[in-house]
Amino acid sequence: MKTWLRTAFARTPQTKAAGTNAAQIKSAPANSQLVALQLAGQARWTPGGYSALSREGYQRNAVAYRCIRMITEAAASVPLCARRAGQCLEDDPAQRLLDRPNHKHARAEFFEAYYSYLLLSGNAYLEAVFTDEETPRALFNLRPDRMKARLGKDGWPQGWDYHVAGQTRRFVTDPVTGQSLVHHMRQFHPEDDVHGFSPLEAAAKAVDVHNAGSVWTKALLDNSARPSGALVYRGAGGSERLSDEQFDRLKNELENNHAGARAAGRPLLLEGGLDWKTMSMSPSDMDFINARREAAREIALAFGVPPMLLGIPGDNTYANYKEANLAFWRQTILPLVRKTGDSLSNWLEPWFGDDLRIVPDLDDIPALASERTQIWAQLQNADFMSADEKRQIAGLPVLETQE
Repeated sequence: MKTWLRTAFARTPQTKAAGTNAAQIKSAPANSQLVALQLAGQARWTPGGYSALSREGYQRNAVAYRCIRMITEAAASVPLCARRAGQCLEDDPAQRLLDRPNHKHARAEFFEAYYSYLLLSGNAYLEAVFTDEETPRALFNLRPDRMKARLGKDGWPQGWDYHVAGQTRRFVTDPVTGQSLVHHMRQFHPEDDVHGFSPLEAAAKAVDVHNAGSVWTKALLDNSARPSGALVYRGAGGSERLSDEQFDRLKNELENNHAGARAAGRPLLLEGGLDWKTMSMSPSDMDFINARREAAREIALAFGVPPMLLGIPGDNTYANYKEANLAFWRQTILPLVRKTGDSLSNWLEPWFGDDLRIVPDLDDIPALASERTQIWAQLQNADFMSADEKRQIAGLPVLETQE
């Protein structure tokens, strides 16, 4: 934004900078006709809440978007196994529900949305749909920003209200068993007993810094990649000020011929006592590139994604890409999938039986194939263990022995 100023003695239109909280005007020397305007303001941060964070973090920030996509796609690729008595049964009703949650979404697409809601808001909600049977036939994701808890006198939810299309659907929790058609999974929040805390909220300031850097870079490019400055008039030829005609001509010349990407590198001819003074720091003075890299590193840290996997330079935490990818799966993906399995087991047990355990199937994870090979080699050399014990440790069903 360009602000054109004249001295207090000149006849100039009033110019007001929008969005500023304070302005300090310093007069130039006596023989100068320039007034320098310094705008002082406070940093503006993205407010909390699902809509603002998802818009600034997921929709407008490439680093946060990629972190969420990496986590959700990897976690959704891990099959969930309905285990009973140590064995995964493919024909189990709970397994069929996990393999095809509903007729509109495939399993990977369904769980990708589930994990995305959990990372964006700290909360994820599922609705169980019944037909004529006693067990759920379908599961559907519910948007967290549309859910509202109905708290009881003890401070815990007695039900949920889901607002959509101007209507409200109410889900009531059984006061005795605590069973509900709505499943709520949340991430720990230190100041809220009901709702979860999003990693995107912890990285909100880093996201704002990174986004502001993108906006500043675009504005700098539009200004021919030059920082802001001022033309100082020193009263050449005995004149104490520019005439209105000279002022308008100079203003039009700068705006039309020396602004924008097309004017990059075009020289500016100064005459008549004019001198150019830089009024802002250059990108190198601000250490601009490193500031954006540090912001990107903080975003990745909040989500548990090694910066090396995002292509952020300067990170030497891991020796190579393979180690970083293995740490990503071990420290971020597997804990998230195991937590999801435990949470779903606790919710589905009243309908599918107390012996139901939902666990991730680690055999179908290519990133962990090398570790599985080492475990099998160790089990093969363990002569003191029976074949059934080895299979149980490896996560395989126990063979039926015949007498």
